[in-house]
Amino acid sequence: MKRTTIKDIAAEAGVSAAAVSMILNGRNLSRFTEQTIQNVYRASKSLGYVPKKQQRHKNPKKTILIVCPSIMNPYYATLIQSMEQEARLRGYLTTIFTTYWDKEAEREALEMAAEPQISGVIFAMIPQQPQLAEEASRHIPMVAVGDRTYNLKIDTVDVNNYAAGRMVASYLIGLGHKHIAYISTTLNAEHSSRLRRCDGLRDEYQESCPSGTVTIYDEDVSSHKELYVTQVEHQVGYGLARRCLAESPHVTAMVAINDMVAYGVRAALIDAGKDIPADISLCGFDNIYPSRFPAVELTTIEYAIVERGRSSMRLLSEKLRGESELIIDDNAITRVEYQCSLVVGKTTGPNLSFSEDFKPPSPVPLPGIC
Repeated sequence: MKRTTIKDIAAEAGVSAAAVSMILNGRNLSRFTEQTIQNVYRASKSLGYVPKKQQRHKNPKKTILIVCPSIMNPYYATLIQSMEQEARLRGYLTTIFTTYWDKEAEREALEMAAEPQISGVIFAMIPQQPQLAEEASRHIPMVAVGDRTYNLKIDTVDVNNYAAGRMVASYLIGLGHKHIAYISTTLNAEHSSRLRRCDGLRDEYQESCPSGTVTIYDEDVSSHKELYVTQVEHQVGYGLARRCLAESPHVTAMVAINDMVAYGVRAALIDAGKDIPADISLCGFDNIYPSRFPAVELTTIEYAIVERGRSSMRLLSEKLRGESELIIDDNAITRVEYQCSLVVGKTTGPNLSFSEDFKPPSPVPLPGIC
């Protein structure tokens, strides 16, 4: 089989061979328009061009780009490591691009995905700019790991965050907690999992405990702060918990957006002299490994982080090799959903002020008690 040459790419992209050489080697890119650069990248991909330095190897490895918002949170660290475990087994290399929830950085990651050496992309979260990601997915295999949403036109490995929110709410209602607080970092449409957990909490309370309340405390966190403040989630949890204690003394349980924020809430409650869970119960989401330490034992939601990471790499590998029986044609979208479950730790207990003769339920979601 004839190997693709720079001249072949030049003919396909409608530019000179010299231009192709400079673009593929990253030289003098300022001389070319963004459209010309993208045309050359796409032509090289569609023609299956392999650079000479890779041709020296009989079986050159393909590189997978993993896009993630943070590596400080053990959730993402565990997710990425599980992706890399599967990649090694399947003969892929990986490279990580961290965005810190910066839209411009996400755009740069998608531009990087167009480069010839990148064979596929995995988003470790739902992209903040879905339309840009969907456009890029037309030219390169892509998978996203995150929330169960129905409008994203990208293959996904999901969990149902809405159901998780309802699960936590049902459990707390069963313990007699009528008034709870939801503690979150930036809460907007660009962070769908955070909104859906909140919606699940509120809807369950509205249906099962209509006299109860869910008070929201959230703080916008800039991408600059995400990058330069390594303990940002802990700080947000701590600060918002102190606010909640001052402004909402009726609250008997706090639900943090994730376990890292919950650790900050826990520190604030301890510093305020509150007993957990006798005075205030505390829940998180993610079940990251520190949450199982004996000194913590946080009540949280298990999201099968390792399994979802490995599954996302398997799905992308199948797309790259055209092996998936689920992929019917180029317009088909594959969705893999993992079930979440409640992990009961020592940070939750019955609301002792609910009733003198109140008996705590078993540690599973129960019908509402109001």
